[in-house]
Amino acid sequence: QVQLVESGGGLVQPGESLRLSCAASGSIFSRYVMNWYRQAPGKQRELVAVITGGGIKNYADSVKGRFTISRDNAKATVSLQMNSLKPEDTAVYYCNARAPGKEYWGQGTLVTVSE
Repeated sequence: QVQLVESGGGLVQPGESLRLSCAASGSIFSRYVMNWYRQAPGKQRELVAVITGGGIKNYADSVKGRFTISRDNAKATVSLQMNSLKPEDTAVYYCNARAPGKEYWGQGTLVTVSE
């Protein structure tokens, strides 16, 4: 069992930055692929960024060059640094942990990008 708690959401203006964090507890963190998803109002949940236990990263095309995912296996945390935010980045952001046969979600944190 893994518990995930996100933090760091909020209201920012276009062009500003925000850093999301996700703290994990309850299992061996390094075994999990960690993901950030987001869901905008009226849209399906989409994968934003992925990082494996060994640090291999991948990003959605819409955030490449602006967002950076990182993890600290010793502290069991994963972060998402979001720069040059756009109004279309407005969504609830979810932390996700995945291993063979297992998947866990955080409760989500709201990011609003608006003038």
